[in-house]
Order: sequence, then structure tokens, then C-alpha cells
Amino acid sequence: MVDRSTFRPDWASAPGETIADILAERQISPSEFAGQLGHSVETVNNILQGRATITLATARSLTRVLGASVEFWISRDLQYRDDAAQLARENKEWLAHLPLGDMIRFRWLDPIPQPHKELDACLRFFGVRSVRQWQDTYANLQKEIAFRTSPAYDSHPGAVAAWIRQGEIQSMANNCPSWDATAFEASLPDLRALTRIKNPELFLPKLRYHCAKAGVAVSVVRAPTGCRASGATRFLPSGQALLLLSFRYLTDDHFWFTFFHEAGHLLLHGQNELFLEGIEILSTDKEDEANAFAARILVPPSHKQDLLALPPEHKAVIRFARRIGVSPGIIVGQMQHHRTIEYDQLNSLKRRYRWKG
Repeated sequence: MVDRSTFRPDWASAPGETIADILAERQISPSEFAGQLGHSVETVNNILQGRATITLATARSLTRVLGASVEFWISRDLQYRDDAAQLARENKEWLAHLPLGDMIRFRWLDPIPQPHKELDACLRFFGVRSVRQWQDTYANLQKEIAFRTSPAYDSHPGAVAAWIRQGEIQSMANNCPSWDATAFEASLPDLRALTRIKNPELFLPKLRYHCAKAGVAVSVVRAPTGCRASGATRFLPSGQALLLLSFRYLTDDHFWFTFFHEAGHLLLHGQNELFLEGIEILSTDKEDEANAFAARILVPPSHKQDLLALPPEHKAVIRFARRIGVSPGIIVGQMQHHRTIEYDQLNSLKRRYRWKG
């Protein structure tokens, strides 16, 4: 049984829709109806389209021509106005929580010259018909952030959802086959070797190519204001895995650790969850497992003792990185993580990136 006290339609139905249904059933044209009502055709059209309020005099005319009580028509119009006002408030609040300026600046959306068109543009971006459909679609994301985020940080589900959605849109161009865990795991040595390439314009196409062959669509999307995420993984309805990266910290050690952390989620944790990294989420067993996976890929266990014994010297780090086949910045990041050096040491060995524009 439907609980009408909690039912919230995601539309506002104007009294004009009821009137139009009656006119259609009785085969009465709007112009004929205007004559019977004693109003102009323009006034009748405004009533049919919900632009005109039904006054007491109009309600009496509607009762005389169409039937039903005066109270019905007045109540019908008041309910429509209340519903429309509530939807307008919800829509305005939703837009306020989206990083609209960044969405336009990053060219996810075309410039919107008229404010009243912002809602339609954002709904099209997310592929939904209404704000309430968006809320249903992203309900799990909102719960995940609310449940797992440390209270010390302010994360905005709207901004995170926009970032993920742009990653999904970009992934559509990858045209890769369905997820193949065996092929993806077999590609990890080739992917690890890419850490030696300095320029993202050179290593990103190779990264996408190798991952796409295993059914993993890699999207690199700049995080907008309000999104603290550095990486995310989820499985798409089409059967591919989405691995989304933000380059949040703009250094090679963080980028590659995040990539292999996300790869760990794909290989270790199945296809039914969305994983988000870098929004200061509380630690979980699965996050710890993904961290350990990334650390093992970047510095295999057979080399860990050598890593821990490395002196804080540029040449020693460079030689060790070359010997095990990764970038020096990754070694510095791991030394800092294990606290064999401080976080302000050897940072010149990390490669730093910047966004264009």
C-alpha cells in the first residue's frame, strides 16, 4: 500500500492538465471552451499551461462549465502552486551544491548564458529527468560519503558525483571490451614500467591502451571544487571497469600509487561496490588491502629491505629506482611513507605536473 504522507512526485501537475483531459474527452476546442467560460483564448491558454492562477471567479466559471466544486478547483490550484514552489526550492538547493563554475571552466558543460537554463543543462549532463531521479541514482554515493568520511572534512556529494559522471562520459570513447581480470593482472608489469616515462602526454595514452585491452576504461578528470577525490573505481552497466584518476596532488608518486591502489580494488574486491580514494575516508580493511597491493606492485617484497635501508641521498635513490624499474619519485614517496626520511626530504626527485588552462 502506498504511504501518501511520504509520497513525493518529482513533478508539479497544473490544474490545466485536468482541464485539458476533460476538454479532450468532450471534444471541446480551447477556443470553444474560452467562449463558454467567458474568457479570452489567451487567458484560457495561460490557465491550461499553469501560468495563470485560478481565482474564485475563475473557479466558479470552471464549476459551471466543467463541473466539480469551486473548492476542488481552488484546492487543485493551491496544491499545484505548493508543489511547484517546493520543486523550485529543491532544484535551487541542488544547483547550489554542484560545482557549476568548474563544470563550465573545465568544459564539461557549454557556457549557460541564461540562469533559468542551468537546471536543464545539469540534468542533461547527469542523464536524468529530475533532481529527485538524480537523488535516487546517486543515493548510494551520498550514503557512502556521509558514512565513511571523517567529520573533520567537508565532502560534497554533488561535486564528487559530477567528477564521476564526467569520468563515465569520457570512458564512453574508450570502446574497450568487457572486464577481463586475468588480462588486467597480466598487464601490471607493463603498466608499472610506464612510471619511468616523465611526460603524461606520453604515458597516459599507453596506460589507457593497455588497460582498455583488459576491459578497464581509464579516465583522468580534474577534480572540481568540493571534490577531494584522487581516484575511484566502479563497474559500468556495459561490463567494463571504470578507473578514474584526478591527478589531485600533481606528483608522480601519488598518481601511480593511486592508480595501483584502484587496480587493487578491481582485482581484489569484486564488481558491486564504488570505491573512492582521497576524500579522507575512514580506514577500512578493503582500503588497507588496496594500499598493500599498490605497495607490493611498486616495490616488490624482495626489494623492501633494500628500500628501508636506502640512505637519504639523491644518487642512491636514483640508482635503486633504476634497478627495480620505477621512477625515483615513487621511491621517495615510499621512503616518506615508511618514515625512513621526512616528508620534506628528497622531494626534488618527484616529478610534478600541472593542468593546462
